[in-house]
Amino acid sequence: MQTKKRQAAPLARTLLLVLIAALMLMPIVLTFVNSLMTEREILADYGMLARTDVSDVVHLKWIPDWVSFSQYYNLLIATPQFLFLFWNSVKLVVPTVVGQVAVAALAAFAFGKLRFPGREPLFLVYLITMLMPFQVTLVPNYLMADRLGMLNQPGSIILPGIFGAFGVFLLRQFMLQIPGGYVEAAKIDGAGYVRIFASIVLPMVKPGIAALVVLLFADYWNMVEQPLIFLQNADMQPLSVFLSRLQKEAFGVSFAASVIYMIPMLLLFLSAEKHFIEGIQLSGIKG
Repeated sequence: MQTKKRQAAPLARTLLLVLIAALMLMPIVLTFVNSLMTEREILADYGMLARTDVSDVVHLKWIPDWVSFSQYYNLLIATPQFLFLFWNSVKLVVPTVVGQVAVAALAAFAFGKLRFPGREPLFLVYLITMLMPFQVTLVPNYLMADRLGMLNQPGSIILPGIFGAFGVFLLRQFMLQIPGGYVEAAKIDGAGYVRIFASIVLPMVKPGIAALVVLLFADYWNMVEQPLIFLQNADMQPLSVFLSRLQKEAFGVSFAASVIYMIPMLLLFLSAEKHFIEGIQLSGIKG
């Protein structure tokens, strides 16, 4: 009897994990399937969502009546402004992620491996800013961008993102795990801080950097509030802003745009999956 219970436990866990994975994948699969439907079929199924007096029940369809790539044609060829919005996302997210990783790595090295007066209180200030919600810092950032003449410019989003506190906190967790003997041995050999940082510390925190890149990319790739507030020119806004507005006349294009919008995030995660999982485990951060 006990043997059967022990054998049933792994099977139950496996079935539970499969169920959770299926629930997580359902929105992605549904989005892809609906992107292959015609506009008429999509309006017939979801057109009621655009009305204010919704009384009917929406029936989700997992198999299109007729497979059509017209939505991708409309998105990529007939209406090229969607590609411009996609590249707006790239131009906003990539500099922000690269900049924050560079700044965070240097700051984390200082907080984790260098000793200077006021190190702990200063790091505590960093943590406090990280715990503040976005709405708290919105007004100061807007006023600062206005003073610097950066409103309606990509820099109004990129610069605050570069100096975010989360990356410093995450990479510092990794650098604290590096034995101090490595740094001391390098100093005895005559290595300076630049060489220690580049040759010893950075190679040992690659999982942390990979985890940080994935998390930052996902965060800024899906941002909506910042572009709406700082970029009043619609031609400069990213694709995430368009996807946040459900339009009756563009349901099908919205599904196709969502599929294309997911591709960079999926490719980045799959390419860095090993380092990302290892980085989250080593950082001690729990969801």
